[in-house]
Amino acid sequence: MDLIERLRAGLPEDALLTDPDVTDSYARDNANFCAAGTPAAVVLPRTVEQVQHVMRTATALRVPVVPQGARTGVSGAANATEGCIVLSLVKMDRILEIDPVDRIAVVEPGVINAVLSRAVNEHGLYYPPDPSSWESCTIGGNIGTAAGGLCCVKYGVTAEYVLGLEVVLADGRLIKTGRRTAKGVAGYDLTRLFVGSEGSLGVVVRATLALKPEPPQQLAMVAEFGSVTEAGDAVCRIMAEGHTPSLLELMDRTSIRAVNAMAQMGLPETTEVLLLAAFDTPDPAADLAAVGALCEAAGATQVVPADDAAESELLLQARRLTFPALEKLKPAMLIDDVCVPRSQLAAMLAGAAAIAEEHDLTIGVCAHAGDGNTHPLVCFDPADPDEERRAREAFDAIMALGLRLGGTITGEHGVGVLKKDWLARELGPDGVELHRGIKAVFDPLGILNPGKLF
Repeated sequence: MDLIERLRAGLPEDALLTDPDVTDSYARDNANFCAAGTPAAVVLPRTVEQVQHVMRTATALRVPVVPQGARTGVSGAANATEGCIVLSLVKMDRILEIDPVDRIAVVEPGVINAVLSRAVNEHGLYYPPDPSSWESCTIGGNIGTAAGGLCCVKYGVTAEYVLGLEVVLADGRLIKTGRRTAKGVAGYDLTRLFVGSEGSLGVVVRATLALKPEPPQQLAMVAEFGSVTEAGDAVCRIMAEGHTPSLLELMDRTSIRAVNAMAQMGLPETTEVLLLAAFDTPDPAADLAAVGALCEAAGATQVVPADDAAESELLLQARRLTFPALEKLKPAMLIDDVCVPRSQLAAMLAGAAAIAEEHDLTIGVCAHAGDGNTHPLVCFDPADPDEERRAREAFDAIMALGLRLGGTITGEHGVGVLKKDWLARELGPDGVELHRGIKAVFDPLGILNPGKLF
C-alpha cells in the first residue's frame, strides 16, 4: 500500500492501474517459454516528470521497474517480474519535431513506427528501420531491442538512426546523450550503449532520430531455387558484385506452403527457396536484370521481375505473411533470430532443415538474406509434452549451429529472458562480468528490468 500511495501522490488518476484483472494483461510480451511475474502496479505516464516520479519512488522502496512499449517483442524482455512496477510508455506518443533541413525527428518513446514513417514521408523524408510489426511496435521498443527490418541490407538497423536520447536513470535523474548535429564525437558513445539495452540501464523518454531523403518507389523480383546451396550462392554473388538492394529476403519451402495455405497467393510450392530482391534506385529495372542474371548463373530455375509497384508490393506481402502463416500450423511457435555471415547462409538453412528432421518438427525459415539474419520458426503444440521438449531442444540446436557458423544469437529481436543463457555463452565469463559492471554504474540497486539479458 505504501508503494501505491507514493505513486498516486505524483500521478494523475488515470495513469496508475492497480486492478489485478487489468495489470495482469501487461505481464508479458509475445514470447513463449518466458516466465512472467505479477505486477504490483502499471503506470502509463504522459510526461518526463511522471517517469521521474516513478523511478524515484521505485528507488526509495527498492521496487523493480519493467519498462514496456507495445509488447510486440518475442524474447520476454518486457515481461513483468514479481511485484514490479510496469512502466508502459505507450501514452508518451508525440512526434515533437520533424526538421527537413537537419533531417531529424524528435519523438517520444510511444510513437508507433508506422506513424512516424508516414509523418516524415509528408516532408519528403524517410525513416528506414521497419520491423515486421511496424504497424504496432513503438520507437521506444525498437530502441530497446535495437530492432531491424526488411530494409537493413541497404539502410541498416535502428542503432544507426538514433542520434541522441533523453533518459531517466534508475534514481530519477534525467540525462541527455548524443546530439542532433550531423557530426559529434564528444565523450563516450552512451547513446549506442542504451540502444539494445532492453530497459536495463534507463528509461528512454525522448529520441532524436536521423532521417534520409525519401527514395524512389522500389521494384521487386522473385527467383526460384531448387536447393538452399544455390540460393546461398546467389546471395553471395549479389553482394560480391557490389549490388545494394533495398531488400533481399528469403523464404524456404515450408514458409511458402504456409503462406499459400493462409492467403492463397499461388507461390510455387515445388521450389526449395524463394529469393526476393528489390531496388529503390533511379533505374530499378536495370538493377533487377543484373541481379536476375546472377541468380540464373547460381542455378535459379525461374526469375520473375515485377512490372510495377503494385506487383512488387504483392511479392513483398508474401514475405511479411510468413510469421502469421506459420503460426497457424501449430498452437505455438518459437521464433529464432540467428544472424550468420552471408557466406554461411546456406549452411544455416541446411542445418535448420536437418534439425527439423532430427526432432520430427515443422520448422519454417525466412531470412533477411542480405545481412545473414535468419528466422527459423519452430512450430509445436505445448499441450504435447514430448513435442514441447523437442521444440526446446530444436531451438537450442539452432542457436548452437549459429554460433558454430561464426554468427550471433540475435540479430534484431534481443535477448530478454529467452536467450540470456545463450548470451552468456556468446560473451564468455569476462564479457558477462563487464556487462554487469556497466549495469551497476547506471543501476546500482539492480531495479531496472531485473532478470533480463544476463
